[in-house]
Amino acid sequence: MTLRIEQVQGRIRLSGGFRVEHLDSVKTEIERCESPIVLDLEELDLIDLEGIRFLNACESAGVSILHCSAYIREWMLQERGRAKEHPEPW
Repeated sequence: MTLRIEQVQGRIRLSGGFRVEHLDSVKTEIERCESPIVLDLEELDLIDLEGIRFLNACESAGVSILHCSAYIREWMLQERGRAKEHPEPW
């Protein structure tokens, strides 16, 4: 499944499947966007763990996430909790 990235009404809309190989493209689009940055996930169907971690990092950096499905939001919360319990060694 591919990921479609489009700017619609001042938002970045992600549609389809968001996988690790799409991270650079989404980061580039975010860098092009003016503040405030808003990610619209209404049409996002699939996501992998790296995508979840990326969304958490975006929220921590002040990016708004709209229309996030319940399963994605729950996974984001679980991953945040896991990161607090088991921080990555640097």
